[in-house]
Amino acid sequence: MKITVKLFAMLESYLPAGSAGNQARIEVAAGATPEAVFRKLNLPPEACHLVLVNGVYVAPSERGSLELKEDDALAAWPPVAGGA
Repeated sequence: MKITVKLFAMLESYLPAGSAGNQARIEVAAGATPEAVFRKLNLPPEACHLVLVNGVYVAPSERGSLELKEDDALAAWPPVAGGA
């Protein structure tokens, strides 16, 4: 099945070659989880601080069990620091 993966900030470098901007359309196995997709992209899970599926927050405890569906959008951001 195909899903869209959107990676932000330093995570963009984990997208497959030829990706447009910060996102890619990729093929994953039926029933794939966010963790499985991160492994497929060689993306360290600890680098994915904020994870959303179709705009809905996915808690760390659910990232290994939530099954993605055809055409889902998986987005991830690294930890953010800064400000004054």
